[in-house]
Parts: sequence; C-alpha cells; structure tokens
Amino acid sequence: MSSRPTIADLAKAAGVSVATVDRVLNGRHKVREDTARRVYDAANVIGFHAVGLLRQRVFEGLPSYRLGFILQKPNHHFYQAFKREIELAVQNHPGIRGIAQVEFCTHPTPTELVEKLKEVGARNQAVAMTSPDYPALTVAVEEMKANNIPVFSLLSDFASGVREGYVGLNNRKAGRTAAWMISKAAKKPGKVAVFVGSHRFHGHELREIGFRSYFREHAPQFEVLDTLVNLETVEITHEATLDLLHRHPDLVGFYVAGGGMEGAISAIREEKRDGNPVIVVNELTPISRAALADDIVTLAIATPLANLCRELVQLMVSAINEGPATAPGQTFLPLEMHVPENI
Repeated sequence: MSSRPTIADLAKAAGVSVATVDRVLNGRHKVREDTARRVYDAANVIGFHAVGLLRQRVFEGLPSYRLGFILQKPNHHFYQAFKREIELAVQNHPGIRGIAQVEFCTHPTPTELVEKLKEVGARNQAVAMTSPDYPALTVAVEEMKANNIPVFSLLSDFASGVREGYVGLNNRKAGRTAAWMISKAAKKPGKVAVFVGSHRFHGHELREIGFRSYFREHAPQFEVLDTLVNLETVEITHEATLDLLHRHPDLVGFYVAGGGMEGAISAIREEKRDGNPVIVVNELTPISRAALADDIVTLAIATPLANLCRELVQLMVSAINEGPATAPGQTFLPLEMHVPENI
C-alpha cells in the first residue's frame, strides 16, 4: 500500500518550496493568493490529507459570494459537464470565497421556472439560468432586479432588456455556420431541414434565422423545409428523423439546433442508408463524438464551457459589487467546431 502524500510531495506538485507549503498550512506569514491557491489545487490533485485545512487557510479573509445557477436536464452529459465547470470557475475565481449552488429544473414549465428562480434567488446574491423565454419569467426577473439580485441568461436569451446580461454563443452565427457546412459538404443541392426545441427558445429561433438566411443569401439552390419542433426529446427527434427521411428521399442535410440529437443519430444508425445526409448537431458529448467518428455527424458546434463559466462568474461578481449595468449586455463566446478529423 502506498503511503499518503507528504508535505514534500505537495511542494513538488505545486512547484513551490516546502517552506511555502508550511506557511500556507500554518498561516504564520502572508503568502500570495495565487501561490496559496496553487498549493490548494495541488493538494486536491494528489489527495493531501490536510486539504480541508488548506482550504480554510487559502480562503479565510476573502469576501464571500453566494452564486446561484439553474440548469436543465440533470442526467444529460452536457449539463453535468456544465455543472462541473461552474463549480470550478467559482472555486478558482481570484479574490473571493465563492459558494456555487447549482440546481436543475427538470420540468421547465413557466410556473416551475419562476418558482425555481425565486427559490434560488432568495438564497444567493446573483443567479444565472438556462431557460426558454416566457413572459412570466420576465416578470420574475424584474422582481429580482428590484431586489438587487442580478439575473443572467445562459445559452439562450430570455427577459431581454431586463436581465443583467446574456452569456453564450452568438446563436445566429451558429445557425449560419451549420448552413455553411451543409452547403459545402452536400454532394448535390436538395432539401435541408432544421430542428428546434421550441419556439420559446430565443437561441433556437436565432439559429433557425441564421440557418435560413445563409441558404437564402448564399445557397438558394437548396430548399429549406418547414421547421421541425422536437421539444428537445430523444424519442420525438428519432421518429421525426425517420419520417423526414421517408418523406423526402432527396434530403441532403439537417441541423439539430437544440437538444435531442441522440434521437437523430439513432435514427440514421437504424436506417443504415448509403449516402447519409449531412448532419450538424450542438455540443460534443460521448454520443456526438461517436457519431463523428462513424461519419454519421459531419459537424458538432460546441460551447466552450470552461471559458464561458469563468466569464460568467466574473460578470456575476462585478454585478454584485458595482450594481446593475446601465445597459444590459451580451457576452458572446467563440464557438468550437468539431469534425471527424479533429476529435
């Protein structure tokens, strides 16, 4: 059995001297915050026995910030990865002792979303949320703003003009990128389609607009079919994809602009056709990665979650410290493009 890590092991892992580790552990002399955090991070990595004490030493004296986050689909790989990146960003944000409260809204009806927002807002100084855009939610965000609790929209915007800020991709550009890929990768012009989760997702609406506008401007030889609503469910997307393939044998590509891509991928696997349509999906997950490797999916447009979460935490802390912005803004992160040759 291997012995537990020593102070010397911790010093080596953190790239500092044993004396520095001793100062952090015992608090005898002031150590720079970034150095102390490096020791703490290394202690977590190697399983140092006094990691709890190190955390206390590193964060004592720093101002405390309670930040709330509301996500969807608790069992989905993407949202679990999102949760982990949020917790890391809050933990590692310099100059604060951050407490991240990440919760999930499993049934995103207007009533439940409003209730969840108020519940999380009552326990935190700022809230960030993924949600469709409902009038009832806008009213709730206005109430939060009146109580000095800034609310940020994530991935898909809502309560525009009322919420503190939006953080995510430029969704119109994401839609245009999907259309560009299909127009370039399709062997010949034909019919193309786009799936959205619902017409209440502002981000999906913008992706659809971008998708259609690209074909209208640059590839009018393609026919864009009526938009399909899949409610971001695997089952509906699977059946809708099979129906799409059977009704339109000249279909050359489609874009799943929101969730439910797993259903489209399973439908294509089930059909086992020669010459599959060009498929563009969102986010790199184990399922979309496998589909890229099997040449079922041509492009996965992904959100840079680590960068998004770091930017989001900075904006939330600034909003708490400085008050609401004079003009609610948008923070766009550069999208990531994954194709079979770069996964």
